[in-house]
Amino acid sequence: MASLWALLGLCCLEAPMVFSVPPIESQPEQVHISYPGVTRSMVITWTTFNKTESLVEYSMWGGKLFDLKAKGTSTIFEDGGSEKRKLYIHRVTLLDLRPGSAYVYHCGSEAGWSDIFYFTALNESTTWNPRFALFGDMGNENPQSLARLQKETQIGMYDAILHIGDFAYDMDEDNARIGDEFMRQIQSIAAYVPYMTCPGNHENAYNFSNYRNRFSMPGNTESLWYSWNIGSAHIISFSTEVYFYLDYGVDLIFKQYEWLKKDLEEANKPENRKARPWIITMGHRPMYCSNDDKDDCTEFQSYVRLGRNDTTPPAPGLEKLFYLYGVDLELWAHEHTYERLWPVYGYKVFNGSTEEPYVNPKAPVHIITGSAGCREKHDGFIPKPRDWSAFRSTDYGYTRMQVLNRTHLYLEQVSDDQYGKVIDSIWFVKENHGVAAWL
Repeated sequence: MASLWALLGLCCLEAPMVFSVPPIESQPEQVHISYPGVTRSMVITWTTFNKTESLVEYSMWGGKLFDLKAKGTSTIFEDGGSEKRKLYIHRVTLLDLRPGSAYVYHCGSEAGWSDIFYFTALNESTTWNPRFALFGDMGNENPQSLARLQKETQIGMYDAILHIGDFAYDMDEDNARIGDEFMRQIQSIAAYVPYMTCPGNHENAYNFSNYRNRFSMPGNTESLWYSWNIGSAHIISFSTEVYFYLDYGVDLIFKQYEWLKKDLEEANKPENRKARPWIITMGHRPMYCSNDDKDDCTEFQSYVRLGRNDTTPPAPGLEKLFYLYGVDLELWAHEHTYERLWPVYGYKVFNGSTEEPYVNPKAPVHIITGSAGCREKHDGFIPKPRDWSAFRSTDYGYTRMQVLNRTHLYLEQVSDDQYGKVIDSIWFVKENHGVAAWL
């Protein structure tokens, strides 16, 4: 009888050996788009692993394919890990787009092109009613909501995605290879609709360098804080992390606060508030939550809510600022749960009425949506909810939002555990906006 090793040797002679194919370093990947805050435009961002040109070929849907071309630039991102890996981040801004029209595009260079994708240029009317998916805390392990979001995005259910911090878990891991993998995963969403972001605590490595380099948000603050307009809403994204990573600069708390104040002042000018009455904020760590951990939101003296007294000078919190400038809706994540609050300010409930709490409330509404799915799984709740807690769920899922008009906004929570069932919903109605609405 032939020996096992002899048989294995014969097999090896009969079948060719198969080797893994190394990646083509000039091939575009991790494609995603974002709205740069400039009318009639869209930014296409992607990654290669060696230096190439930064080109986008595109055309209106139904027209001659790729009859338009735009050129951009690339920057080298060196990860802070032990290997000091270098990535080339490419950015191309498409200008003079026709609002509301669909476009087909691919990106890359003659050294390699991406797949073909499509997007719709944002409608710039203040009477348009945009649709959003909202979530935070989605990793590349256990991203349970991803498949449903992929399908819903590609069939046109959303006009923009708001990812409210915490990506990949973590983008810096394995010398930023986890970041690469995550960006490949979300390409199936982010290459089709503007993928708008804010930083979370899981992005903190190397001074948030993976976050700051990989995303392309409006303004010139490396995506840390910015604002943009869509439909009848003014959306403000900011960093709660400036309150927690003081080694990166206590001054960031004050810089952001002053920027927020100026942005809110501008948004509240009568002509601006009339055109875009809804002011919506998104930041990672909530001011309030009824979870059973020791996070900032479980403490009455929340840093995000009330500020810090252990800095020089004391650092201001954000609750009073947002209240004084009439912020309507505050979106959060961080807790791996979903929680809807009654209208709240200063730990007190200010419902519009007993029968219709979200009709003309006297304080902002808070939504916590951090249950998209990650390797850290769920967080728990304290047994008895706080007086300001209206609805809680530990199901994996995400939130949908539609800004219908200047007075009506709709929110609903989707449970991925229950196969896409809507487990919570509210109509948020405001006949008046601004600080006068609280009176």
